[in-house]
Amino acid sequence: MTNLFQALVVDKTDTFSVEVKPLSLEDLPAGEVLIKVAYSSVNYKDGLAGIPDGNIVRNYPFVPGIDLSGTVVSSADSRFQEGQPVIATSYGIGVSHFGGFSEYARIPADWVIPLPEGLTLREAMIYGTAGFTAAMSIEALEAHGLTPDNGKVLVTGATGGVGGTAVAILAKQGYQVTASTGRTDEAGYLQALGAAEVISREDVAGSTVKPLDKQLWQAAVDSVGGTPLAAVLSKIAYGGAVAASGLTAGTAVPTTVLPFILRGVSLLGIDSVSCPAEKRAKLWQRMAGDMKPAVLEKLVDREITLKELPAALEDILKSNTRGRVLVRLS
Repeated sequence: MTNLFQALVVDKTDTFSVEVKPLSLEDLPAGEVLIKVAYSSVNYKDGLAGIPDGNIVRNYPFVPGIDLSGTVVSSADSRFQEGQPVIATSYGIGVSHFGGFSEYARIPADWVIPLPEGLTLREAMIYGTAGFTAAMSIEALEAHGLTPDNGKVLVTGATGGVGGTAVAILAKQGYQVTASTGRTDEAGYLQALGAAEVISREDVAGSTVKPLDKQLWQAAVDSVGGTPLAAVLSKIAYGGAVAASGLTAGTAVPTTVLPFILRGVSLLGIDSVSCPAEKRAKLWQRMAGDMKPAVLEKLVDREITLKELPAALEDILKSNTRGRVLVRLS
């Protein structure tokens, strides 16, 4: 193999820059597993890494990309062998450790899991971190008692990566899904993923958010946060729950204790970054099996190369994408 390869590098040494540059294997950080990257994907956090005030990257120059799939080139850990297909997402990848926007990546072995049977390397990145977060949200709701028989399930930010994947997985599992979006012109796309109903974000959070409102949904997958999350909590049925993983609408949630103490509503925090390796591997097995929707490919907005990546990072911050943007590295 050649010692030189291409990677997207963000730098802030003099002025801020985002550009594709050649790197060598010696430039990669420490880790037991060297991976030839096949695919990565574009996540909201990656978009933040591509701007000077995104508060994601601390040390420059840096290679972003919070997830990747590929093939093991070499491993100092006996759990992985040359030629083995693998996935690496979350932990410090693309935040404090060089990430997936690179033709090669060197990753700590504890952050790597084998590609489950039933998934291709490409399909793994159709899911990516966003899809894993969606699956983790649904599993948490299931543990709380969510079943298809109890009523409708709301998904906010439904045209995004987390939201779209949640719609597809829930529909595959037999749930009646209400998809909320700020882009109601994408109703056809959301219905193709399995949404039974598409509503606007204003239908969820209008001009006034009541402490308690009409009980509309048994549960919700929320990737938005902020005021919309407060509105969702006020409309969850007695004993229901909301799995929250996002903050695109802000970190402050102007709610009261009333949904929690008068309706027994639960707010379930979803942290896909530090999810333990054993739990992570088991969930990926489900994502390759009973959770895998037949419409997985419909989540793909487009597939791009490294050269097209800077524009895609801008697009995701402007909400100019729907579903998943794949980055093909080899």
